[in-house]
Amino acid sequence: MADDKSMSGLTEEEAQEFHGIFTQSMTGFLGVAAFAHILAWLWRPWL
Repeated sequence: MADDKSMSGLTEEEAQEFHGIFTQSMTGFLGVAAFAHILAWLWRPWL
């Protein structure tokens, strides 16, 4: 059982699941941030 774990303590399946959730969360965060920047630019252009 200990042989199935990596240095992080996760199995391969757990690591893949975590990676998928992390990737989706990061994409969502970047999308919200980009949208907020676009709205701020439309409100008060800074260049």
